Amino acid sequence: MKTTLYTSFIIILFASLFYSCEDILNTELKGSYTTESFFVSDENAILAVNAAYRPLSFATEGAEIWVIGDTRSDDAIKGGDAGDKADAGDIDEFVENTNNGVVATLWANYYEGITRSNYAIKNINAMSPDLIDTDLKSRLIGEAKFLRAYYYFLLVNIYGDVPVLLEPKLTSELQIAPSTVSEIYNQIEQDCSDALEVLPVEYSSTIEIGRATQGAALALLAKSYLYQEKWQDAYETALLLTQAPYTYQLMPNYQHNFNVAYENNSESIFEIQHLSRQDPFSGNLLNQAFAAPADYGMGEGYYFNLPTQNFVDEFETVDITGTIYYDPRLDYTIGRENAQLPWIDDTIAYSSDWTETGYIAKKELQPISEIPGNIKGDGELNYTAIRYADVLLWIAEAYNEDNKSAMALPYLNSVRKRARECFQVDENLVNYPDIPTGLLDDITETNQNTLRDIIRHERRTELGFEFHRYFDIMRYGEAYANNVFGDVEHFNYQENRYLPYPQRELDTNYELRNYSRN
Repeated sequence: MKTTLYTSFIIILFASLFYSCEDILNTELKGSYTTESFFVSDENAILAVNAAYRPLSFATEGAEIWVIGDTRSDDAIKGGDAGDKADAGDIDEFVENTNNGVVATLWANYYEGITRSNYAIKNINAMSPDLIDTDLKSRLIGEAKFLRAYYYFLLVNIYGDVPVLLEPKLTSELQIAPSTVSEIYNQIEQDCSDALEVLPVEYSSTIEIGRATQGAALALLAKSYLYQEKWQDAYETALLLTQAPYTYQLMPNYQHNFNVAYENNSESIFEIQHLSRQDPFSGNLLNQAFAAPADYGMGEGYYFNLPTQNFVDEFETVDITGTIYYDPRLDYTIGRENAQLPWIDDTIAYSSDWTETGYIAKKELQPISEIPGNIKGDGELNYTAIRYADVLLWIAEAYNEDNKSAMALPYLNSVRKRARECFQVDENLVNYPDIPTGLLDDITETNQNTLRDIIRHERRTELGFEFHRYFDIMRYGEAYANNVFGDVEHFNYQENRYLPYPQRELDTNYELRNYSRN
């Protein structure tokens, strides 16, 4: 049994005492504890920070980042029954409005994370040395600042300009105008820099697995630089993660990044933890959300977030005497007929009749031997928010954009090398242990424009269905987005890059209502 940050999910009980959902920016305390009576020990300070991790978990529908990252992109369609999760369908078709449920719940969920982070920062900082160990105090504040930065990174890329709160506020103080994207990134950079000063490279106890580390803060800082096109800052920061004291490395088998037996592995930089069969609930709902529509011997799923043919066609192939071999990452990422790998439950043959596209997103699914059909929506699989392969591709991209294309190649090729060598380490792959000749060869191209397209292709195939694609499309710019969504009737880059503000927030925050996003 894995032991992680969420082993003690009393954090939910703590959260219920301290936070109200009546208004997402309403931070007045509720319940039987006051601030003074709660922040009196190391243990309670830890619980306060634990509560700030909770909104990242897929144990709640509020964290449906996949609707934006995948479904809204060219990688997926909504899927599911025709009338099910209609709000996600509207987002997929770029016709969402301020009353859209996903628009509201994502905003509420991530601001809840910010509220909890702010409470932890303020109140732990106020604790005297006789109440909390000094080193622990610094570390916990660093964790909360990292989490606040992570939540703002999500919000700024989903909504653009948003209000920035850095301390708890009463309802009467919540008429707050949005900060600009640039200002929000400045705050993200500051929080990450502060966290870097106090977070450990690693934790000595297995019970601390899942907590933010120095590497996680460094990675989020590098990603923030990349998204702002601060190319030199991006690669210089990301390169630190390839050197001592950090020991990150690619897993030899790509699939092990999505396998419960290999969680929190050497490729994982920041991983969101889940545990099945817990009370309070802390499982991964995506195990049911993305699974097959009928029982098929695996329990009923809702088959949302269905892969498109366009996504499948992105993967490289070779034809060897009439046999087509695919980049193995395709079959690690999706379910399809005639795959190079067995379906996740290898006693069952996958059928294209299961879904309207013929495919199913696979990375969040577990076999019935791990999660029986009667608890399908209580998955144990973690979600790796930042992994080392992503960092290597950031370095490659930033080098290329900074006119250092030749320097990008080793980082790009290390990701491709791992992918093709899966044929040598995974006995389930057709053609094991031989690598099909000509598949995923090293890249030698140094023309900046051509290499840019290659790196973007590599990101799509390496990181498919990990909820990054839409954000990549948007940050690549209007011309790229228009090319991707050229046949989508309602797409307009200027109007659709960001989701609208939720109507409930417009109704309660007049500064938000009167704000005009450029």
